[in-house]
Amino acid sequence: MYIYTTGQWVLLFFFYCFCGWVWESCYVSLRQRRWVNRGFLHGPLLPIYGFGAILILFVTLPVSQSISLIYILGTLAATVLEYVVGWGMEAVFQVRYWDYSKQPCNLNGYICLSSSIAWGFFSILLVRVIHPPVARLLGDVPSFLVDPLALALTMGFTVDVVRSTQAALDLREMLTRLTEENQDLRRLARRAEVAAAFAEDDLRRFREKTQLEKLALQSRVAEKRQAWEASRTLRRQGRLEESLRRRTTVKLGALDAISGVLKGCLTRLENAPDRMDEALEARRQDLMDALEAIEDRKAAIRQRSAKTYQQSLRILRGNPTARVREELSEALRALRDLDGDQRPPRKK
Repeated sequence: MYIYTTGQWVLLFFFYCFCGWVWESCYVSLRQRRWVNRGFLHGPLLPIYGFGAILILFVTLPVSQSISLIYILGTLAATVLEYVVGWGMEAVFQVRYWDYSKQPCNLNGYICLSSSIAWGFFSILLVRVIHPPVARLLGDVPSFLVDPLALALTMGFTVDVVRSTQAALDLREMLTRLTEENQDLRRLARRAEVAAAFAEDDLRRFREKTQLEKLALQSRVAEKRQAWEASRTLRRQGRLEESLRRRTTVKLGALDAISGVLKGCLTRLENAPDRMDEALEARRQDLMDALEAIEDRKAAIRQRSAKTYQQSLRILRGNPTARVREELSEALRALRDLDGDQRPPRKK
């Protein structure tokens, strides 16, 4: 068995974290046809590869002479790690950073048979081909440098983990807040429909004014190609601000339409001959509460800036296959729509 000091294990961990980041970033960038800074952290490290490599080495080095045992133990160790990390990250952040749900023989989308088979072959490649020269290189590092270097890397890694964890928690909060906002807008629209005694044609026009999805789609289709051409001369910050401006305009327009209807209903109640009736008073209070809720929602929407979304979009860019629960999926799509890294629509 290869015996390393704690500092040497730490250096190996960071080395394989970096190798994993290089592999994943290049692979995903080729598939996306644009550069993707892959992963959860800000720095060029993918911890799951570091943990996976260290775990595989730890369980397979004692049996390194047997390819079959390397394959079996490496497969089991890496598969368990992948499941635990995938489940844990989704439980904490409400985002599934990788998803095997569409792969055959998967377990809850966190692991799948093809991935586990690949881990086994990777274990053989790691133990028999990759690690021996890495171990020799590690042995050439002066012993008095190992621990200080490991400590410095660990400190930087810890700072990055704390920052990235906060960003991931902010993404979870952002998804929850956008979901609640969309639900609130729909509730207010239904409330206005119930409150107003419209003719059928008036009701149809009101619904058209408050259909957020339709308004957003029309806005994107009308401006998308022009925005794409303009984005070539804008920095990413400018593209995000422009996307946010359009989305804000759509939502504020829908809220203004709802507010106008509710104010009209309130005016009719104020002019009612029996305006002191308890039922009318309750209706009047309900309308006033709804109008107050609309103003609060409009103020919250206006306060958002591009900076609010930057860290959340960074995580999504680094994890283009990330998935969320069904109730948060609309918010996830809305966040991705804000990103300026979109290809122009094809001409039909």
